[in-house]
Amino acid sequence: MQTIDFACSTFTFRVDSEKKPPKTVTRKVPYSLNNARIPIEAALTVTAKDGGFREEYVLGVSCKTEQVGVERDIWHIPNADFKPIFSSDTFMAIKTYEVADRGATLYPPTLGEQPERQIVAIEETFDDVRIDLSRVDGRVLETPRTIVEAVLDNVPLNARTTIENDRYKALLEYPVKTINANERDWIYQPDTGPVLLPDLSRDPEDMMEGIELAFTAFNTPDWVEFIVRVPTPVAEGVNVYHYAEPVRMDCVNEVVVPRH
Repeated sequence: MQTIDFACSTFTFRVDSEKKPPKTVTRKVPYSLNNARIPIEAALTVTAKDGGFREEYVLGVSCKTEQVGVERDIWHIPNADFKPIFSSDTFMAIKTYEVADRGATLYPPTLGEQPERQIVAIEETFDDVRIDLSRVDGRVLETPRTIVEAVLDNVPLNARTTIENDRYKALLEYPVKTINANERDWIYQPDTGPVLLPDLSRDPEDMMEGIELAFTAFNTPDWVEFIVRVPTPVAEGVNVYHYAEPVRMDCVNEVVVPRH
């Protein structure tokens, strides 16, 4: 089987405002050209069982909103945590501020307000997008003992979680970052993320909009528990985004050793 080599997987988006004015920035860019390379930390493939739809989504690591190449005042204030998601033709920018339900004004202001989850067609805002998703051979660890021994031997691990309903099958792929291991009772449990969690009740054209960020935990091959990022009240009338909503699903979990 093939698995993702996350250490060697990135995407690069190219903004060239002389060719195409960007539609996702909230400040005037200092230079007309920029290539941003971002590591990929999770992937999601959704396939319709009737064969009419298949799409792969990739999640980039967090960065902070910034001005590139300036002499001072690099960071946008107020600053946002920025997580990008790409499919083959669509881009979603997820920005998280100190409180939920806070957006920003796009630049130029005639573009209006930027929502916390902005979805645009790639061809409308980027000069180019290159997704370099590196795949290598992988070996599935079949028993709790082999998983625990791999953890204690410091072997890099990936996980694959497959969920489905009557209409779709979804494969979540992600590196195992934090994992618990018990060699006395042969117990293992990844606690890792973020991953891309789809809403399989949606139609294909709305699939990107329904994706949420989540962390995942499991200690058996046949179910998984997610903790989903949602608006969470912290005071009267004040919400923040927090991983706070548990969701349990039947699934197929696999722990995989990438072969380099």
